Formats: sequence, structure tokens, C-alpha cells
Amino acid sequence: MSNPLLSRWDTPFEIAPFNSISDDDFAPALKQALAAHSAQIDAIANSSELPTFANVIEALETPCRELEQVLCVFFTVAGADSNPKREELQREFSPKLAAHFSAITANKALFARIKAVWDQRAELDLTDEQQRVLMLTHRGFVRGGAALEGDADVRMQEIKGRLATLGTQFTQNLLADERSWFMELSEEDLEGLPAFVVKAARAAGEEQGKGCPVVTLSRSLITPFLQFSPRRDLRKKAFNAWAARGANGGETDNRAIAAEILKLREERAHLLGYDNFAAYKLETEMAKTPEAVRGLLMEVWDASKSRADQDAQVLTAMMQADGINGDLEPWDWRYYAEKRRKAEHDLDEAALKPYLQLDRMIEASFACASRLFGLEFAPLDVPLYHPDCRAWEVTRDGQHVAVFIGDYFARSSKRSGAWCSAMRQQAKFPEVQAPVVINVCNFAKGDPALLSWDDARTLFHEFGHALHQMLSNVTYESISGTSVARDFVELPSQLYEHWLEVPEVLQEFATHAETGEPMPQEMLEKVLGAANFDMGFQTVEYVASALVDLAFHDGPAPSNPMARQAEVLEEIGMPRAIIMRHATPHFAHVFSSDGYSSGYYSYMWSEVMDADAFAAFEEAGGAFDAERAKALEEHILSTGGSVDPTELYTAFRGRLPGVEALLKGRGLVAE
Repeated sequence: MSNPLLSRWDTPFEIAPFNSISDDDFAPALKQALAAHSAQIDAIANSSELPTFANVIEALETPCRELEQVLCVFFTVAGADSNPKREELQREFSPKLAAHFSAITANKALFARIKAVWDQRAELDLTDEQQRVLMLTHRGFVRGGAALEGDADVRMQEIKGRLATLGTQFTQNLLADERSWFMELSEEDLEGLPAFVVKAARAAGEEQGKGCPVVTLSRSLITPFLQFSPRRDLRKKAFNAWAARGANGGETDNRAIAAEILKLREERAHLLGYDNFAAYKLETEMAKTPEAVRGLLMEVWDASKSRADQDAQVLTAMMQADGINGDLEPWDWRYYAEKRRKAEHDLDEAALKPYLQLDRMIEASFACASRLFGLEFAPLDVPLYHPDCRAWEVTRDGQHVAVFIGDYFARSSKRSGAWCSAMRQQAKFPEVQAPVVINVCNFAKGDPALLSWDDARTLFHEFGHALHQMLSNVTYESISGTSVARDFVELPSQLYEHWLEVPEVLQEFATHAETGEPMPQEMLEKVLGAANFDMGFQTVEYVASALVDLAFHDGPAPSNPMARQAEVLEEIGMPRAIIMRHATPHFAHVFSSDGYSSGYYSYMWSEVMDADAFAAFEEAGGAFDAERAKALEEHILSTGGSVDPTELYTAFRGRLPGVEALLKGRGLVAE
């Protein structure tokens, strides 16, 4: 019987036939796919023909179908629906894949042919896009170590393999800690909790096989518990478990792994001639240098810390009015901030949530895309990897654009957080292919499922990434969709969040789960008025994480990352009642892979642009201005990595932005 991972997928839109794939198919399929890809690379490297753009660069751009199919399916289910077998396979696959791709970068014959094309680029009649692909290919090989010789070359391959193993181990340790911890609640412990939190806790208890409600480490459950539980002892217990992920000792402890990863990254940078890993990593980003990143972060830090310090005094007074003496603690902040929000803005999240139904927010995200870009969404009935998943065909003017898959609910088999990935990216070479895009979130299940305001923003954020993939219109897959600089990739996603706050969007789609009535105007005004509530806290916990990430990589690698983390927080004057959004042992953005290493700042860098970009709509005809929407698609969403991002943003806006729009947008300075 043929392996379904290797066969041509004769399915609607060539979506993976998940109902025909078993975990036993992955290992033999990967072995065969790696062999097929190696043969493809060898043919390019050892060709007797003179090197040309077509037989070298375009040959490399020709995907190995078998390998793409195996990897897209495996990493989709490994992240969103893992099990012990898949975790075992991931540990097995990581070093193999690292070795495979390192061998390609280290292939001297292949690099010689790439360099030959690069050296003759001035004489070649290449399009702008082809020139960009050539530059990125050559640069990628050089930065990957292709020019290294002898012991340095061997050591680079060893480092890459070890980093892949450690990144997988870090991720799996974190998932194990999140999956194993829960806190049982008695009926008395539920007192004071809104109905939606009680419902979520009961559902979590059922999933854990307990006969009682539980609090888990899923953000969609633990955050509202910390917001609403009047039981300070239970808040403390839950918060400490949340903060201790990856640092509980034993086999799942990530602290030694983080130290080894940082040391290996430093060595990798030194082998390539860079002073440190931050200098290496940021060279290809918009920011370019650690100094530019630190300058932005500290400018935002000063304003946000000042606001957080003021807020801490207010919350401490509220706590003491409740008869609790002593200092405000991290497990107190969300509880008293929620009470303050209710008092100052008369906004009760328990009353707000019924207006934020998941299905209606999905409709809202689709409707905005329809008004802005002419996209239409029709449900698809196809087998997917989990019963919670849903799929839609995306069309424009009757023509197929993409397949969009949404996987929205938290479960123990899914890693925490939210993300967007493409099972297939848009391309026109060697043949036209439309993207298959997935949004994965971790919302609490319910009937109907109700979102917090932060959940709804997350949904719009991830759909912004999806639009970047779906509206891509380039020739080559390597520069398609979100294949852009890390500090530019968050622009489309963060920009799309703004449409959630457009009053006419909420008026149409924020309807009550029981009555169907639209959100009252008074509540709508309160929601929008409170949009920047507690922004000092939110900004401080984020910027602190970004500064620690930068400090880890901008200089000698710390032998004790936890001590270095403490030093950085002391230097910047971290408020005692706020912790980093991602402390080192569970900082998956930075340690699960190189993706956001020395680059966690990129959300803030992109926010400087997204605040300014949405202002362009407001200055024109409003949130749905057709001319601005067309410019956004033309200059940013459709272009992928085909043009330098600085040029793209300037083409859209006419200039680069300053930090002022961000600070005003977050309410950290006066208008």
C-alpha cells in the first residue's frame, strides 16, 4: 500500500488527506522524502552545464513535493495535536532535518554554482524579483556557513544539529509542564467567578477526567481565573505554577537547555565573523543593529514603566481597602485591575463576553477582509486533523484564492499560544499554486464559545497573518507570504487588529449570545474607551521580555541565564508586581527555534508601523477606504519578501514612522 504522505493528493484543493494518514506513515515517508530531496540537490550541484539562474536558483526554488507534504502535515499535527508518538518522532526528526539542511548549506559544489550566478548578476537579464531571490539565496548560504572550511565547517554542522535537538526538547518540556499541572476546585472555590469561567473550569475538569472543575495552565483559563477569583491563596498557587513552567526541576527543566542554546548561538555567530549573535541576527532585519532595537525599547519602556508605577499605587490602595496589608503581588495585579476597570469604566468582562461569540468574531474578520479586499469565504467539508478544525474556501470575483483552516480551541495536545502557518505557500513557479493557511488559537471551549476582548484581538491578529499568506502574489515560494524580515512580519497582523475596534464592525457582529441583540451603544463606548486600560502593565511585561532577549544575545552568552535575566530586570527597574510576559524557562519564542531569538522586539517595531499605517486609513476615507486598502495589498500584503520592507512601507505611506504614533495609540502619552 502506498504511503499517503508521498502520493499526489487527489483531494479538494489538494488538502492533506488527514483521514488516511497514520503516525506510522511519518518515519518511512520522511526517509524517502529526504532521499528524493538529496537527489534533487545533488543533480543541481553536480550538473555539467554552466551555472545559470534557471539551472541553479530556479532549480532550488523547485519544491520537492514529497518533502513538503511530509513536513507540512507533521509539523501541523506536532504543534496543534501532539501525542507521545508524535513527540517521539519530533525528537527523532529534529536532528535528521537539521543535518539534512545543514548538508545542503555546506555543499561546496552547490555553493560554487550559486556564487558563479551571483558573481555574474550584472550581466544577467533578471527581473527585480529574480534579483531579490538571487541575493537572498546567496546571502542565506553565506550566513548558513557555506563559505566555511575545515574544522569551522564541521563545527557549524554540529552546532545546527544540536540546536535543533535542544529547541525540540525545550518545546516538549514546556508542553509537558503545561499539560501535567492542574488545580482542582471545590464548589466553594467557584464563588465569585463569572459563569463563563466556571463553565470553562468544568469543561477542563472533564477533559482531565476529574469529577470536579479544574484550573489548567491554558492562558484562556488561567488569565480569567486570576482576574476574577477573590481567593488570594488560589490565585497565588495558580500564578506560581504559571510562572514556574519550564523551571520545576527534573526532566522538564529548561534552564540548562537555555544556557546551552545561548552558548551555541554565540559560537555560531563567531564562526561567521560576528561579534555576537544579536549582530548576526539583526543584520537582515529592518532594525539592523542591537543599538537601534535597544533605543526603541527603552523609549517605550520609560513611558510604560511610569504608567505602571502610577497604576500600582492605585491597585495597592484598593487591596489595602480590602483589608490586605503589604505589597501588591503579581497574583494580585489582574484581580484588582479588573475591579478597577469595572469601577472606572463601568465595564464588566462577564457582561461583555456574551457579545464576543467566537463564530461572530470569525464572521467579523471575514467581513472586514471582504470589504477591504473583495474576499469571500465559503465553508468546506473536508477531513482535517482534529474535529475542532474548520475550513473555508477563499475566493475573489469567483476565482479560487486560498483554503483557510481555523483551529480555535485549547486542548492538552496543543502547545500554548496562537500562530499562523501555511501548509502550502502561494507561488507561480514552477507551477501556479494557491496557499493553504491555518490559524491556531487556544480559546476556551463553550456552547457557544465566548471570547475575552484579548481573545478577539488575537483572532484578528492571526487572521492578519493569514491575509498576508492568502493575498501573496509573487513568483517564487521562498519569498511568498510571510517570508519577510522578522520585524516586518508582524505589521499585517497587528494592523488588522485595528479593525476589531471599528465601531461599525462591533455594532454589526458583537451580538448577544442569548438575545441576539447588538452590543448597546453605551457598552460599545465603554469597550472602546477602555481599549488602553492597564496598558502600562501590558507594555512593561512585553518590553521587559524583549530587553532580556536582546541582552542574552548582545554580548557574551551568559553561563547562568536566570542570573542575567535578574540583572537586566534590576537595571531597568522592573516593577515588583509585574513579571516578564515570557520568563526564560518558558520563552518559547526565543528558545524553541531561532525564529524570534534576538528578535522578540519585532512586535514593538511592527507596532510603530501599524499605528501609523492605520492612521493612513483614518486620514483618508476611514477604516474601509478603498484606495488605502488597494495600496495596502499592492505594497505590503501581496509582495511577500520580493522587496526590502523599508521600501515597501515607504511606498505605502510615503515615509517611515516615528515612535510617537505607537505611544499615542497605547495611551502612554497625551494626544
